[in-house]
Amino acid sequence: MADEKKKISLGGIDNAAAEKGSLMKTVWQFVKFIVVSGIVTIIQLLLAYLLPFIFDMEVFKVALPDFLRTIFNPNIIFNIGDAATLEAVDPKVLKDIGKYVIDAAVVNQNGIPALVGIITWGYTLPFLLSNLIANIYGYIQNKKTTFKSDAPKIMFVIYIFIMIALILFSTWFQGWLYGVICSNLPKFVGLARLVAAMAAGFVQMIFLFPMEKFVLLREKKDPAEDSAEAAAAAVAETAEDVADAE
Repeated sequence: MADEKKKISLGGIDNAAAEKGSLMKTVWQFVKFIVVSGIVTIIQLLLAYLLPFIFDMEVFKVALPDFLRTIFNPNIIFNIGDAATLEAVDPKVLKDIGKYVIDAAVVNQNGIPALVGIITWGYTLPFLLSNLIANIYGYIQNKKTTFKSDAPKIMFVIYIFIMIALILFSTWFQGWLYGVICSNLPKFVGLARLVAAMAAGFVQMIFLFPMEKFVLLREKKDPAEDSAEAAAAAVAETAEDVADAE
């Protein structure tokens, strides 16, 4: 009975995957990574809903600096549909635009209505914090259960900087891809936001898994493996000494 429980435990599955070789072990780690990513997404969505209650204040209604304006595109963030004017936008969407976009206006871009303006810190801070806090949970969980790493604390600091850069890049990439789809595939404008968001999430996942596995969260070595490596090195060194003596 104890053996059966061991087999269906997470540790038992980890051991079974490791016994089947490095490829199967990596596949199993990727499965765990995806599960953790799903939890990260849920946490991020909850925080994205709750944090605006803190940042929806007039003090945060300040325009972003120039370098961030190219990343946070209001036309990607807010779906105005086929509204040709700002007044024609859905009232619920228009309310959020009023809170988070300065100098908002609807213009015609290649025959498609587009929202222009400047996103404020009131939107950007909850967005960044919800992403960052959720991914910090992901880092801790992946370190503990996915890769079973004993990585030093400096790796966590490096991870924070990587995540900030990755969040900004994926946000910019999403806006860029949306623009490409709208310009070159006008028939698929309705799906452009979904495709761009999925592509950005995929790029982020594909980057993070190998980065965490091979760099940030390298798996701690089994003491027995270290002893075996040390013994093998000692034997090799002794053999070289004998050969030199002869």
